[in-house]
Amino acid sequence: MRIISTFSAPGGLDYGLVKAGHTIAWACDKDGDATQTYAKNVSNDIVTGDIRKVSAEDIPEADVVVGGFPCLGFTIANLQRKIEDERNCLFLQLLRIVEAKKPKYVLMENVPGILSLGKGLIVEEILKLFQDIGYDIYYEILNAADYGVPEVRHRVLFFGKRKNLEKHVVPPQPTHVVNPVMRLDGVMLKKWVTVREAIGDLPEPNHNIPNHQGTKHRVKITGYIGNRPTAWDKPSPTITGRGSRTGGPVIIPHPNLHRRLTVRECARLQSFPDDFIFYGSISAQYAQVGNAVPPLMAYHLGKALCEVADETPRPFKAEEWDLPWLKRETHVPVIQ
Repeated sequence: MRIISTFSAPGGLDYGLVKAGHTIAWACDKDGDATQTYAKNVSNDIVTGDIRKVSAEDIPEADVVVGGFPCLGFTIANLQRKIEDERNCLFLQLLRIVEAKKPKYVLMENVPGILSLGKGLIVEEILKLFQDIGYDIYYEILNAADYGVPEVRHRVLFFGKRKNLEKHVVPPQPTHVVNPVMRLDGVMLKKWVTVREAIGDLPEPNHNIPNHQGTKHRVKITGYIGNRPTAWDKPSPTITGRGSRTGGPVIIPHPNLHRRLTVRECARLQSFPDDFIFYGSISAQYAQVGNAVPPLMAYHLGKALCEVADETPRPFKAEEWDLPWLKRETHVPVIQ
């Protein structure tokens, strides 16, 4: 299907959708570094600009509108979050585009904190506004680790369909769990991918590996976010973006506790392939990685979109992803 992508960032979501067989019709983000990354790795069909100033007439027709609208006002990491935060209103731009283009489906992503903001009033309003323009929307919290991503990353996925369509998008079934187990349908789930499997083969930071540089901010274990030990034999904690881009302790420590993770290490933990190159300053690269939807999880979302439209998804080919754990047969995600 053809995709309109809003708040596209570096394209983690869109990369996975393309791998599943979808096509980018149009994409937009106001961050020039992110759009450069997107254009080099995902599609040239992206514009740099403020979506509030984009006319719907300038956007082509498509089957699906997607977007991870900015979550800085919603996240529990923001201790001063408010319903009135202007960033919380940016989803209205996505709503505007959906109303104008009338796609078959809508796919939105955000942090779980959005569910409790205003004691649930924000989410109620989002669902009502989409109802008013002819869309049924529901949501589920998914964990990226359940789809072969070496990172525990809980996100709210909003799945929507135009009311005249019969079938809802069905959230993808997990392919990985904490411990291997067989699903009721007979599919064997794999064990969560660990930090060691994801980055254990990388040498110390150097310029021979793209984006394998990092912050010089020292490691100080305090128990707070960004300053907790990182375990080798578990998925990593959530990789976050730094909105200020001024550096700081949000970048989690390397398991050796001697330094913080490089951009490339964070990218691997987000399931970005090694041939996916990030542009801009190191701080900008960190922000892009942390703000993205993990591409491997996005592939499964793209597969779910194919299935609701009775289309055959593009087969998963581990060799195309340039990620070490996918090259090991025991950790190739189960693709039905």
